[in-house]
Amino acid sequence: MSITFGSETTTINSSRLREFLDRPKQLLINGEWVDSRAEKVFKTYNPATGEVLAEVAQGTEADLNAAVAAARSAFEEGSWARMRPNMREELLWRISQKITEWADDFAELESLDNGKPQGIAAAFDVRSAADCFRYYAGWPSKIQGSVNNPSMVLAPPEAEFHSYTRREPVGVCGQIIPWNFPLLMAAWKIAPALATGNTVVLKPAEQTPLSALLLGEVLMEAGIPDGVVNIVPGYGDIGAVLSSHADVDKVAFTGSTEVGKKIVESAKGNLKKVSLELGGKSPNIVFADADIPNAVAGALQGFTLNSGQACEAGTRVYVHEDIYDEFNSALAEAVEQLQIGPGNDPASDITPLVSEEQLNRVVGYLDAGKAAGAKVLVGGNRWGDTGYYIEPTVFTNTTPDMSISREEIFGPVTLSIPFSQEDEVIEAANDSEYGLAAALWTKDLSRAHRVASRLQAGSVWVNTYHALDSQLPFGGYHQSGWGRELGPESIELYTQVKSVTIAL
Repeated sequence: MSITFGSETTTINSSRLREFLDRPKQLLINGEWVDSRAEKVFKTYNPATGEVLAEVAQGTEADLNAAVAAARSAFEEGSWARMRPNMREELLWRISQKITEWADDFAELESLDNGKPQGIAAAFDVRSAADCFRYYAGWPSKIQGSVNNPSMVLAPPEAEFHSYTRREPVGVCGQIIPWNFPLLMAAWKIAPALATGNTVVLKPAEQTPLSALLLGEVLMEAGIPDGVVNIVPGYGDIGAVLSSHADVDKVAFTGSTEVGKKIVESAKGNLKKVSLELGGKSPNIVFADADIPNAVAGALQGFTLNSGQACEAGTRVYVHEDIYDEFNSALAEAVEQLQIGPGNDPASDITPLVSEEQLNRVVGYLDAGKAAGAKVLVGGNRWGDTGYYIEPTVFTNTTPDMSISREEIFGPVTLSIPFSQEDEVIEAANDSEYGLAAALWTKDLSRAHRVASRLQAGSVWVNTYHALDSQLPFGGYHQSGWGRELGPESIELYTQVKSVTIAL
């Protein structure tokens, strides 16, 4: 099937996905799909062609207030928070199964709306989203407090007390997700929130709202109670309302550090809990004893996965001077072999950036790097004149003060930087306002542990890159955010501890 907008066409292979796209894209509030109260809509685009893919209801402050009220009512009513743990586990497991059943549809939709390779969306985004719900399906019956034997120094010596702690849900959680991994980021937010008994108001990115809306249909099909998960697409103004809302108990945000700071400012009104997963400028260190082919492949994956639109992307590659020329030659050759094209073409390695705005942003960095004196080893330009494509680019001859050295570009762009000493490269790697991830390549086990312990990053990978798993916490040091998502640490993000003491 082809959906035609003007002179352009978008091919939809899945019949179920065609049916989904044919339906109005509404807001999910209190278990019902509803139009925007202001009857507003906005367009979402296919990055491969720049054509309109769908029109989506645009949430307003009134819609957001209704969604928060529904989430509050569902939480205060108590049947969800007090649901037997095994029943919540069963529902989360069912959601995981439903995502797997819809895997091909989600993968095609992610590729159409975000631009990423459909094969990568299927193998990573969708499978990881299902795995995330499956992982947190095991948690509701494992959330425990502790029993204590208090001294109670102000009580008479003969007095006895029984004290224990309870880990309880926070309440209504506002969740704001980015456009680079739309389905996966929704799963990272929603799954632990539901596992711990919270209710949710989700605001997807305006560039990529469709997979969140399809997930909403899956949640309803799985049997999520009305009001427990609400989905309100819209622009940044809705995110601001959500993060400042007096009846929201927690806000979780993934996105840029700049917007993260605004979230913190907005959240201070009622001192709601805040967790942030923000930007990165991750170092990728290649020591002289590294397996060069593996390190080249890892560096390539590090900055080209999702066309570089990953917060933990390896955008500063430090290479020991003894192998610098050899490594650069191999990396340039590997980059030149990459195929550029739309996400629904299995041959495409580099797919379009998410939007024209992002394309212009990355082109601006390419121009700034060249103007500052950096040399282009390979790439360095926009590719084609249709769609939002960038050539995968490696810069050399850079200095630490350049914008391409310090700022998050969010495109398939990296720097290759020589070093000579271990202490030198650790200092350079840590010279950043970010601290989300880092990697190193070496055959020396002692060096691996030693350097990993000194790198200021929330995730350190040795002889691999982008090693993510539902049970491993993910988050950053410095201005890369607050808190850790995934693993047991995410349970802490969505619960609060209560002490109970009983005089016997």
